[in-house]
Amino acid sequence: MSVFLAAVIGYLLGSIPNGFLIGQRHGVDVRKYGSGATGATNVLRTLGVPAALVTAVLDLAKGLLAVYIGSRLAGSVGYAVGGFAAVVGHCYPVWLRFKGGKGVVTGFSVLLPVDPLAGLLGLTAGILAIIPSRWVSLGSLTGALVLLITIWVRGADLPFRLLAVGAVLVVYVRHWDNIKRIAAGTENKLGQKAKPRA
Repeated sequence: MSVFLAAVIGYLLGSIPNGFLIGQRHGVDVRKYGSGATGATNVLRTLGVPAALVTAVLDLAKGLLAVYIGSRLAGSVGYAVGGFAAVVGHCYPVWLRFKGGKGVVTGFSVLLPVDPLAGLLGLTAGILAIIPSRWVSLGSLTGALVLLITIWVRGADLPFRLLAVGAVLVVYVRHWDNIKRIAAGTENKLGQKAKPRA
């Protein structure tokens, strides 16, 4: 029952659509611009840096809160279940017909406490991928993969390794369209304003 409760709380916390709510405060539905996602990257391209920073901080906070509550309820298993549920909730929020963000910031927040060094390496790798390409999505995918590999190589406990696999898998699934555009060389670059969706 404690693990189930961790999953429910994690999902509901993850489902809080911070980017969408911030857009509403600006009179903008971010789902109608750019990628249509509600995460910090699309908020950045739609509303600018301040709104994106607030979105990122809030998305970090909900992930951290989900794993804290999960761990209090059911130890490392509760942590992993609550963290994974938060990532799923962020990407597929019940409040927005299961269309949310792409899981990068929330995924990072639930994995960072597992292994801060892995988090630092993943963040560094992501930034290094963005600098020459100006593709935020490539940085997100690169950083997520490095984070996953580092957590496994450094021998985190099994629930945390499984959390890393699950969270990164969700991130990659949500970035499938980005992956296709990267392969075609047509992915949007950092600094480009989001265009209204058709």
